[in-house]
Amino acid sequence: MSEAVTGKAKGARGKAARPPLWLTVVSLTAFALLIGLGVWQIERRAWKLALIDRVEQRVHAAAQPIPSPTSWPTVTAASDEYRHVAVTGRFLHDREAPVQAVTEEGPGYWVLTPLRRDDGTLVLINRGFVPSERRDASTRQEGNRQGQVQGQVKDHVKVTGLLRMSEPKGGFLRTNDPVHDRWYSRDVAAIAAARDLHDIAPFFIDADAGSQSGGGPIGGLTVVRFPNNHLIYALTWFALAFMLAGKLFVTFGGGLFRGRRFVHEPAGDSAARRTGSDAGTIVEPT
Repeated sequence: MSEAVTGKAKGARGKAARPPLWLTVVSLTAFALLIGLGVWQIERRAWKLALIDRVEQRVHAAAQPIPSPTSWPTVTAASDEYRHVAVTGRFLHDREAPVQAVTEEGPGYWVLTPLRRDDGTLVLINRGFVPSERRDASTRQEGNRQGQVQGQVKDHVKVTGLLRMSEPKGGFLRTNDPVHDRWYSRDVAAIAAARDLHDIAPFFIDADAGSQSGGGPIGGLTVVRFPNNHLIYALTWFALAFMLAGKLFVTFGGGLFRGRRFVHEPAGDSAARRTGSDAGTIVEPT
């Protein structure tokens, strides 16, 4: 009987030392996933730092001519956004579009005005910010004289600023409503369709502070900021992975240590194996 009892005890300890197979698979998969997420965040951090460096170089570079119309289809955010560019032409103030905005100056509107170049093509210019009470162009007549036709002479202007990609569909939880002239994002294609503009660049330009005229919109308010929390995310994923690894060690390694610990036998079994003058009757299995 003593051998049978001992075998059962060892079997119970073996089962306690070995977690179920499904739990082992899930735990190891989770550990690998957490490590993978941490590595991915490290890679994302390297990509973000390179992006920030590239954009900083573009923003502070000398202004260059905008891409030619033949290259417009190949303009992308990765290769061209935030380039410091310059363009000349004549503003079409009667085609401007106000786009809702919230800036350091408070709530109001971006004033997006088409600029017609000498070759007939158009570029949408974000001339800057105006408060809500100056949304209507009639309240900004002095600032809008810049770039208008004066008699038979075209009053050309030169605009410098940052090339920006179109913002299609609308803003957060808001969709552009061209019918009611309500704009929540700078969607070049939609504004062009609503204002009957043709041969227009697929991007727009955020005018810098030096391009504004007296009484006009406030330029130079472009915010160039890229959140870079990837290192914190990576450390979080790695910490979770090591916590899980510690739990796995306790679960698996602890079972091995438990196999070497003294196991207290129940009183009944102990009495059955006593020897000496007070030993009881030993009954052998049949």
